[in-house]
Amino acid sequence: MLGAAGLAAAAAGFLLGPFLLQSTNRDSAGESADAEGLALRSATLVDLAGKSRKLSEWQGRILMCNFWATWCAPCLEEIPLLIAAREKYASAGVEIVGIAIDNPSKIIDFTASFKISYPILIAEANGLDLMRKLGNSAGGLPYTVVADRQGNVIHRKLGVLKQQDLDRILGPLART
Repeated sequence: MLGAAGLAAAAAGFLLGPFLLQSTNRDSAGESADAEGLALRSATLVDLAGKSRKLSEWQGRILMCNFWATWCAPCLEEIPLLIAAREKYASAGVEIVGIAIDNPSKIIDFTASFKISYPILIAEANGLDLMRKLGNSAGGLPYTVVADRQGNVIHRKLGVLKQQDLDRILGPLART
């Protein structure tokens, strides 16, 4: 049952994502942007060691949160690009955080085998609610949100990130 729901969510994200939710900018003074920024900054999730972590601990850095799951093929396509982007932009104050919507034991095994170098937080089913608060009403994966150094959500993308997306989004932010 969960597998079928997962496949449906992945298909929705992959097929409908580009049409429903393109990478967008919102005015950080807007009510929706304020609510999204607050939802992001106040989110508390668990890391792979079982330690509680708040996303606000990365405030002051450019934060790219990538929602994914081990069963989501498009999500897996992004991981090598995210690893490389973290390496490329870390010195400019960018942090990439993976937010996994999956079973903790699967996530731990997967991140070890893929050698994911950026922080991974476990959201399980709670991640769907957080994604919706961050503008992903479709609930599809992968879903990426970028916050500026003040914690305001400034970009979001439903669907697979490509190299040109990462450079277009992170390049200018890393120079500020």
